[in-house]
Amino acid sequence: MKTRKIFNDSKIKISATCVRVPVLRAHSEAINLEFETPFNIEEAREILSKSPGVKLVENWQKNYFPMPIEATGQDEVLVGRIRQDISHECGLELWLCGDQIRKGAALNAVQIAELLVENNYV
Repeated sequence: MKTRKIFNDSKIKISATCVRVPVLRAHSEAINLEFETPFNIEEAREILSKSPGVKLVENWQKNYFPMPIEATGQDEVLVGRIRQDISHECGLELWLCGDQIRKGAALNAVQIAELLVENNYV
């Protein structure tokens, strides 16, 4: 990481994510998750790949991860760039993109209503 190189200090713990713009209509988030014990990255990938409404998008060899332009018009939230958070020994980082109209508003409202009806809350 450049910060370590610039300050010549390998002990600096900084976690960074590069975001490129412009973005037409999808939200993106860099998320840091902290657990009580270390969480296996492969297990996180396995869980996310089987989660409804989530699409794992991650190819480290081709430097291919979720992009807002690809999330636009999709119901699924694209998740990737899952890695160990070097600022916290029990932390994971991930990057996600989702269409704020489909998943963030309209579709999400419909899915919540369906769950309420399905579970007899309405």
